[in-house]
Amino acid sequence: MRVEKLTDLPNIGAVLAQKLVAAGIETPAELKRLGSVEALRRIREMSPERLPCMSMLCALEGAIQGIRWHGIPQNEREGLWQSYQTE
Repeated sequence: MRVEKLTDLPNIGAVLAQKLVAAGIETPAELKRLGSVEALRRIREMSPERLPCMSMLCALEGAIQGIRWHGIPQNEREGLWQSYQTE
Protein backbone atom coordinates (compact mmCIF):
# COMPACT_ATOMS: atom_id res chain seq x y z
CA MET A 1 0.00 0.00 0.00
CA ARG A 2 1.36 3.37 -0.98
CA VAL A 3 1.22 6.07 1.68
CA GLU A 4 0.80 9.50 0.14
CA LYS A 5 -1.40 11.45 2.54
CA LEU A 6 -1.16 11.90 6.28
CA THR A 7 -4.56 10.28 6.65
CA ASP A 8 -3.19 7.14 4.95
CA LEU A 9 -1.17 6.53 8.13
CA PRO A 10 -2.63 4.62 11.09
CA ASN A 11 -3.92 6.84 13.91
CA ILE A 12 -4.10 9.96 11.70
CA GLY A 13 -7.63 11.16 11.13
CA ALA A 14 -8.78 14.40 9.55
CA VAL A 15 -8.44 16.48 12.74
CA LEU A 16 -4.88 15.39 13.55
CA ALA A 17 -3.91 15.74 9.88
CA GLN A 18 -5.17 19.34 9.97
CA LYS A 19 -3.10 20.03 13.07
CA LEU A 20 -0.01 18.60 11.39
CA VAL A 21 -0.54 20.68 8.25
CA ALA A 22 -1.08 23.82 10.35
CA ALA A 23 2.25 23.01 12.03
CA GLY A 24 3.96 22.80 8.62
CA ILE A 25 4.03 19.00 8.35
CA GLU A 26 2.24 18.11 5.14
CA THR A 27 3.42 14.62 4.17
CA PRO A 28 4.07 11.27 5.81
CA ALA A 29 7.72 11.61 4.81
CA GLU A 30 8.02 14.94 6.66
CA LEU A 31 6.41 13.42 9.76
CA LYS A 32 8.83 10.48 9.67
CA ARG A 33 11.82 12.77 9.16
CA LEU A 34 10.89 15.01 12.10
CA GLY A 35 9.77 12.28 14.47
CA SER A 36 6.81 12.22 16.82
CA VAL A 37 8.30 14.37 19.58
CA GLU A 38 9.24 17.25 17.26
CA ALA A 39 5.91 16.99 15.46
CA LEU A 40 4.04 17.31 18.75
CA ARG A 41 6.17 20.30 19.75
CA ARG A 42 5.27 22.01 16.48
CA ILE A 43 1.58 21.28 17.02
CA ARG A 44 1.85 22.80 20.51
CA GLU A 45 3.43 25.95 19.07
CA MET A 46 0.40 26.37 16.80
CA SER A 47 -2.11 26.00 19.66
CA PRO A 48 -0.44 26.88 22.97
CA GLU A 49 -3.84 27.23 24.67
CA ARG A 50 -4.57 23.51 24.18
CA LEU A 51 -1.66 21.40 25.30
CA PRO A 52 -1.19 18.13 23.42
CA CYS A 53 -1.50 14.91 25.37
CA MET A 54 0.40 11.65 25.60
CA SER A 55 -2.22 9.92 23.45
CA MET A 56 -1.56 12.32 20.58
CA LEU A 57 2.18 11.74 20.89
CA CYS A 58 1.64 7.98 20.79
CA ALA A 59 -0.70 8.33 17.81
CA LEU A 60 2.04 10.19 15.94
CA GLU A 61 4.67 7.61 16.89
CA GLY A 62 2.37 4.77 15.86
CA ALA A 63 1.77 6.50 12.54
CA ILE A 64 5.52 6.69 11.96
CA GLN A 65 5.95 3.02 12.88
CA GLY A 66 2.90 1.98 10.84
CA ILE A 67 1.00 0.56 13.83
CA ARG A 68 -1.95 1.47 16.01
CA TRP A 69 -0.70 3.44 19.00
CA HIS A 70 -2.01 0.82 21.42
CA GLY A 71 0.68 -1.51 20.07
CA ILE A 72 3.50 0.68 21.36
CA PRO A 73 4.87 -0.84 24.60
CA GLN A 74 4.07 1.17 27.73
CA ASN A 75 7.74 1.82 28.55
CA GLU A 76 8.30 3.22 25.05
CA ARG A 77 5.24 5.47 25.39
CA GLU A 78 6.53 6.79 28.70
CA GLY A 79 9.98 7.38 27.22
CA LEU A 80 8.49 9.37 24.36
CA TRP A 81 6.49 11.47 26.81
CA GLN A 82 9.63 12.16 28.87
CA SER A 83 11.47 13.21 25.71
CA TYR A 84 8.61 15.53 24.79
CA GLN A 85 8.54 17.16 28.21
CA THR A 86 12.29 17.73 28.18
CA GLU A 87 13.10 20.78 26.12
